[in-house]
Amino acid sequence: MRGIAELSGITLECRDPEALAEFYSRLTGWPVVFSAPEYVAIGESRTASWNLAFQRSPGYQPPTWPDPASSMQFHLHLRVSDLDAAQSEAVRWGATVFDEQPNPTGFRVLADPAGHPFCLVASR
Repeated sequence: MRGIAELSGITLECRDPEALAEFYSRLTGWPVVFSAPEYVAIGESRTASWNLAFQRSPGYQPPTWPDPASSMQFHLHLRVSDLDAAQSEAVRWGATVFDEQPNPTGFRVLADPAGHPFCLVASR
């Protein structure tokens, strides 16, 4: 089946798009490919077909996890070769580690500096 659209990216709402772009730029190695006061995007290159973007939302409230009454909405999985090293770097750059870790040898659940949950997933 052929669709009528192609996914070009995902945008995370946050209070400070510049700071969150810097955090994810460090995690992925992707540079900032677009920047405006209310919106910043990172990607493999300016011409890449996909990017991760961050949009200012002054009233942004992060989801809570784990909490059956609060939705995570969605979360990112980022593959890493060394879970311990990647977690250490992510924390150094502003991430926090959730107390509950369902499978700490396979993946780690963290929150980015704006509170969005994400997983560092061990490469196979």
